[in-house]
Amino acid sequence: MIVCVPVAGGGAVDPRWGRAARVALVTVEGEHIVGWEEHDVGWDSLHDAGSDARHHARVAGFLREHQVDTVVANHMGGGMRQMLDTMHVTVHLGAAGDARDAVLSVVRG
Repeated sequence: MIVCVPVAGGGAVDPRWGRAARVALVTVEGEHIVGWEEHDVGWDSLHDAGSDARHHARVAGFLREHQVDTVVANHMGGGMRQMLDTMHVTVHLGAAGDARDAVLSVVRG
């Protein structure tokens, strides 16, 4: 499973999914994190550089490129949620605190 989670300084979940500056791609096997790779995506500065559709396409492209099947986030707008549902990406909202703990909480149910 490949999970994407927005990360802020200190390893916390960034509450801004669509405006995150940085995300972690987390490889999970069973109930364990076996890989953690952070990427500067710049969605914070790119968010308003065009239409919502263009921004959603940018996010979708990143997720497809990295074969993400699950997103763990604090919050996201309805349009983004609908796009991820269309992509068959599982979304878990309400994440807060340490990003690693948030991912583990989701995979451990």
